[in-house]
Amino acid sequence: MVTMANVRSDSAAGELGAGAAASGTVASAASSPAEVSPGEAQRLAEAFRIFNQASEELAGAYSHLQSQVAQLTAELAAANGALRQQYQEKAALTERLTILLDALPAGVVVLDGAGRIEQTNPAAEAMVPAAQVGAGWTALEGAPLCATDAPGEFLVGSEGKARRLAVVVTPLDSAGGRIVLLHDITEAQELRTQAARNQRLAAMGEMAAQLAHQLRTPLAAALLYTGNLENPDIPTATRVNIAQKAVSRLQHLERLIQDMLLFARGEVLGREEFSITELLSDLRQTFEPLAGAREVLLAVSDRSAGGLVIGNRKSLTGALTNLLENALHAAPGASERGLVPTVSLSAETIMSNDEGAATWQIRITDNGPGMDADTAARLFEPFFTTRTEGTGLGLAIARGVARAHGGAIDVVSSPGNGAEFILTLPCPLPTKP
Repeated sequence: MVTMANVRSDSAAGELGAGAAASGTVASAASSPAEVSPGEAQRLAEAFRIFNQASEELAGAYSHLQSQVAQLTAELAAANGALRQQYQEKAALTERLTILLDALPAGVVVLDGAGRIEQTNPAAEAMVPAAQVGAGWTALEGAPLCATDAPGEFLVGSEGKARRLAVVVTPLDSAGGRIVLLHDITEAQELRTQAARNQRLAAMGEMAAQLAHQLRTPLAAALLYTGNLENPDIPTATRVNIAQKAVSRLQHLERLIQDMLLFARGEVLGREEFSITELLSDLRQTFEPLAGAREVLLAVSDRSAGGLVIGNRKSLTGALTNLLENALHAAPGASERGLVPTVSLSAETIMSNDEGAATWQIRITDNGPGMDADTAARLFEPFFTTRTEGTGLGLAIARGVARAHGGAIDVVSSPGNGAEFILTLPCPLPTKP
């Protein structure tokens, strides 16, 4: 509209100029108005009309522009007020979050997409002094943070004053970085250890009377056998037979005492890294001849893909040996139902959640007679056994070994359907950069 007015104004001004020139010519030619021709007067009037119209249009356009400027000014002021309010609110929120972050007893470390430290709070700096802004977090996980046997737990500090930290890493999807939460669980770990020890001591107290009976029976038999050896009239063959029986009873006593010591100690000494495949290979070499002698088929399935486990190899082998021995004793019962006595040993990894954590599951299955729910519920109780030659401590020790490694042992069984023992162990995953 302003553009058209400008065009019209220019046109009117041109015509007005032309009219003025003509008027000047007429004035110079004659000083009397009567000398102006009607055509020139008409053009002059039209020029004034166009000029007035253009002036009105320009005045209207200017008034409209003023109203638009006023509206935009009001909108801009409102927007500035909203932005100022948002800034103040965000500043207040930032201040509150900073105060909260500083007051948290847990350590907080913010990492960028490359794994470098962007921000820490005082608790994190106190737990890990090397966690400075700009440092790489992955490098700290080797030293001063030393990995423990438990996934996600690290030791920091000098020997004798080391603190145990639980480390939880959470991705920041929007920013591409990560938040690392550090929890000092030193006291909690000490309390758990003490509680486990107290539980074992309480169990030892409850087992005292049973232990006396367990020791007395084989000891009485050994004394009886060795007492007969004093008779000089016993034939040599009979003497050898009696001596062998006495040695067998004494060996039973020794095995019972060793099992008691293992159960009382409870903890697993020594840690090493080895593969599930190696563990299964050791068990296969040990039990294939035993299974063959009992006419039991031993089937081994390794789906671990060479995965690793961290723990005491000897203790884990002993725990699985107890489970396999029980399966070999139960499997021959399958022949009564027309089945081939079979014991299966398998291992696989199971993903436990969306964050990538996993566990190893080692399964030992037999197709023997199985057991009822009451027997299965008491199976891991110390001194409870369904075998005449058993000490009743093998499965209790196996469960203790599993728990010491951060795992568990469960049994699934029903009468006539065999039994399946499931040993679950933590699966260490590689640390993300």
